[in-house]
Amino acid sequence: MKRPSQPLRLLLAAALMLGVAMLTLTLLRATDAALSVWDRLQAWPEWVRIGFAALMAALVILALWGVWRLLRPRAARTPRAAAIDRSTLEARIERIGASVPEGFEARGELGELDRRRAEGAVQACLFGQISTGKSSLLKALAPDAAPEIGAVGGSTRRISHHRGLLPDGRTLEIADVPGSFEAGDSEHIALARAEAARSHALIYVVDADLSRSQRQELAALAQFGRPLVLVLNKADRYTPAELKALTGRLAEEVRELGAEVVSASAGHFEDVVREHHDGRHEILRRERPAQVDALQRALARIARAGTQALEPGREAALFAHIDERLAEGERREQQERSDKAIERYTRRAVIGALAAVAPGTDLVIQGALATALTRELCQIHGLRARDVDVDDLLSRAGGLLRTGSSITLAVVGNALKAFPGFGTLGGGLVHAVAYGLIFDSLGHALADTLANARELDRDATLTAFRQRLAAPSAERLLALARMALQERDAPEPAAGTDRP
Repeated sequence: MKRPSQPLRLLLAAALMLGVAMLTLTLLRATDAALSVWDRLQAWPEWVRIGFAALMAALVILALWGVWRLLRPRAARTPRAAAIDRSTLEARIERIGASVPEGFEARGELGELDRRRAEGAVQACLFGQISTGKSSLLKALAPDAAPEIGAVGGSTRRISHHRGLLPDGRTLEIADVPGSFEAGDSEHIALARAEAARSHALIYVVDADLSRSQRQELAALAQFGRPLVLVLNKADRYTPAELKALTGRLAEEVRELGAEVVSASAGHFEDVVREHHDGRHEILRRERPAQVDALQRALARIARAGTQALEPGREAALFAHIDERLAEGERREQQERSDKAIERYTRRAVIGALAAVAPGTDLVIQGALATALTRELCQIHGLRARDVDVDDLLSRAGGLLRTGSSITLAVVGNALKAFPGFGTLGGGLVHAVAYGLIFDSLGHALADTLANARELDRDATLTAFRQRLAAPSAERLLALARMALQERDAPEPAAGTDRP
């Protein structure tokens, strides 16, 4: 480094001496003032001296506290979740428009809510695993229903709605949801969650002690905050003592879930043998009547509160379900838009590397591209660019590349040797692929962080960035190599036009 000239050094020395002199003078004056105050305090009573010392100590503590408040790192404020109501959902659906299919589903859900509210019926949803007698129980509650009833489990394959009457004359509409594992796990869960959110009350049918999967399903249903009734079906198979013990165990298991336990018998056919006086035996098929009085009384108690009292809970569950579905659609759309943006900027980075005479070891050469990519990804995920310290992120990423760029280039070069036709790539193409890998890794690391944390977590982004650089997939490297070859061999664009 070139030393300053002689006149400049003399000026700096003079400024230093002047600063030291002023500081010394200030200290002397402060010391003189402090000693003067101390001498005066000696003439005052002791309580005045103690009070003055306490006041000065309080002022010093207050000043230190103010400095700490100004300089301490501020924790990021977590945005308060807005309440989910109908107007908020409708505004969100309007904003999404036709870009997300879940928006159309949400409109349909709100319309279905209005239709059910206008009917005024008590809406109940019937759940249960296969072969628990759920379809037979539905037939007992809604005699006009005609569900398929058979000895083979899984007779209900879709949601069906049936009407019945409660003892007080109220209309009961029952939605029969496919039994667990009938329609496939993912499909069953989606059907069950959607219908549970639309209902006033939830009914879960078992025919014995709870299994592990049944406990999990009951816990999931309890999360909807709807009145929950656990029905022990096929009660006529047990003696009175066995039935009392079993219902007691069930009540104890679901106590924390707030579920009510009742027993029922949906009725069934049984074969009896009649012996005639002449010794002949005749087999007769007899139907045992259903016993669902306890279940009907439980539903009547729920309905007694009135649909107006039940509506707020149903609306809250349904609005939460719609909000979750809209969020899934938005995340999918954001992922698709992010992938397109990353692909576009990766191609531009490859083009820039091919045009550069000597590619650098950081993002300085293509800093504008990196900044634009970061800002676009933030915009896609609903973050304002000024909320994100873009310069700090790219500076740290550049520092990471300065210590690991040679490794990145070596990884790219060695990996490409495994692909016939690409092992002889020139240095320029290898650097272009390396630049493409840098932008692809940074873009996906940033997009994943924004999608998961809903904010830019720099440490998580840089960790994912480092991992992607260290272990790129063979498919991605091959795609980047093809991109580099394609751009190298592409004809020059016409005047006035740009490459993608």
